[in-house]
Amino acid sequence: MILTVTLNAAVDLTYHLDRVHRHGSNRVEQVAERAGGKGVNVARVLTALGHPAVVTGLAGGPTGAALRADLAAAGLRDELVPIAGTTRRTVAVVERGAGDTTVYLEPGPAVTPAEWSRFRARYRRLLADATAVVFAGSLPAGLPTDAYATLIGLAATAGVPAVLDTDGPALRAGLAAGPALVKPNAHELAAVTGESAPPSDPAAAARALRAAGARTVVVSLGPDGLLACTPDGDWHARPPRHIRGNPTGAGDAVVAALTAGLLAGTPWPDRLADAVALSAATVLAPQAGTFDPADHHRLRPLVEVRRLD
Repeated sequence: MILTVTLNAAVDLTYHLDRVHRHGSNRVEQVAERAGGKGVNVARVLTALGHPAVVTGLAGGPTGAALRADLAAAGLRDELVPIAGTTRRTVAVVERGAGDTTVYLEPGPAVTPAEWSRFRARYRRLLADATAVVFAGSLPAGLPTDAYATLIGLAATAGVPAVLDTDGPALRAGLAAGPALVKPNAHELAAVTGESAPPSDPAAAARALRAAGARTVVVSLGPDGLLACTPDGDWHARPPRHIRGNPTGAGDAVVAALTAGLLAGTPWPDRLADAVALSAATVLAPQAGTFDPADHHRLRPLVEVRRLD
């Protein structure tokens, strides 16, 4: 099974309306609520692709209870560790007329040293049955900056490849632990390398992350697709056109596809084409962590992948 770690889980609210009126009242036409956080979205996509996935992380309070109830309703295995703090919420406002989405992220709860210790004990137990582990999202208050680095090190000791999708100091610290793959977006890549956003040379910045310890770096470039710097060469994969919709969770779909490809040993051009198509299909879906298989299969042969010299 693939283990997904979401230390700053959330309940995701999605508001759908035609257009937002700034500084005025807005009547929401449709509301959706579900368990979220990047690792949870990854687990949903992996499960839909036929890969058994387990959700672990931290959850607490009434929001945490709602999150766990939704995981149970979705049939996802819940190995979240209870905490005293209250799990956060996120709000995505989707404007159909403009094709834009605005996301509001609440801060997460503060985690105590005892809760962090209990999580690490649960995590060690779960590693025994894991074929890969995905670390996704921000760190809540109270956890050390090198929390992901510590967990990646434990995975390496157990012989389990690690995929890391985070940003800032947590990403910088995690690189030194040698993850099999990291997936920043262009702004996260710029921040961790100290460049302007977006970086003037994303490939050079990605190679710097490889030099810092990551085996492979795949950069999300938004409408321009994915840039991959790997031990086997560098590639750029581009979607057939700009996909309008809700981009929340598109990066999580990329992580799911790349993790599945890692375990299958899929050649990089095919792995990247599948990740771009799955990401685009997720943008077309109304909620993060979902996609229409028909859109995925329709878009897959239209993705352009070229090797970079």
